[in-house]
Amino acid sequence: MRILLTGGTGLIGQALCRLWTAQGHELVVWSRRPEQVAALCSGARGIERLEQLDAGTALDAVVNLAGAPIADRPWTARRRQLLWDSRIDLTRQLVDWLASRPLKPRVLLSGSAVGWYGDGGERRLDEDSAPGSEDFASQLCFAWEQAAQQAEALGIRVVLIRTAPVLAGSGGMLARLLPPFRLGLGGRMGSGRQWMPWIHLDDEVGLIDFLLQHEECRGPYNACAPNALRNAEFAATLGRVLHRPALLPAPACVLRLALGEMSDLLLGGQHLQPRRTLDAGYHFRFPDLEAALVDLLGRH
Repeated sequence: MRILLTGGTGLIGQALCRLWTAQGHELVVWSRRPEQVAALCSGARGIERLEQLDAGTALDAVVNLAGAPIADRPWTARRRQLLWDSRIDLTRQLVDWLASRPLKPRVLLSGSAVGWYGDGGERRLDEDSAPGSEDFASQLCFAWEQAAQQAEALGIRVVLIRTAPVLAGSGGMLARLLPPFRLGLGGRMGSGRQWMPWIHLDDEVGLIDFLLQHEECRGPYNACAPNALRNAEFAATLGRVLHRPALLPAPACVLRLALGEMSDLLLGGQHLQPRRTLDAGYHFRFPDLEAALVDLLGRH
């Protein structure tokens, strides 16, 4: 296949490039820094503008994962605008470009996040649950998905992947948690009772590849491990795998003071199941957190 990828230089994008290059696919990465693409993305071709792809060049699939990191700094007005532009405006630009091309890809797989559901509290959620509406993260994801769904009118199969925080051996959420936990300074966040969805990088990549290959799959799919757990359980499991205590909580008031509204990502959560993902036939390599952490931390 010939695949156009946005967000190819990110954590998930680089892993996808390694997989698809090994499978023999031809990869084109739309990037602000195309000169870095070949080195970061397993030899993929980098382009700075979509117009660099000739109108006669047929694409089999488009995978849209671009977006500025949502949890690396507080949500000032300027940061909110960047998060919006890098997701919604970029996706709209991508769909408009696809509309202008005589040869359409068969599928657009577009990123989203479990933040789509907002803070679900104790409610059990799956892909058919209603979106959140009150917080910025859920509004961002809702608009992101709406922008991607416009490609359906072009006759393109649209898949939406609502990704939980991704656990990887380097980078991502785990890289931020490991330093304090390795020092024995880790623990729950707030009460620790909030549900905390997560996914191993191998399953994130495996699911995207699965959804791309299965033409009957369309609409939203939750990319989260099927065995849900609370934040306090997550902290205890990480401490156990590292052979460190995990007894020092991060108080909710401190997180809110330091992070503002962004603290909702840590203090809220979703009791989430990947129902449509499982029904489609995807089998998780790492459904349990302890096995996932042992695998990832054993690589380093």
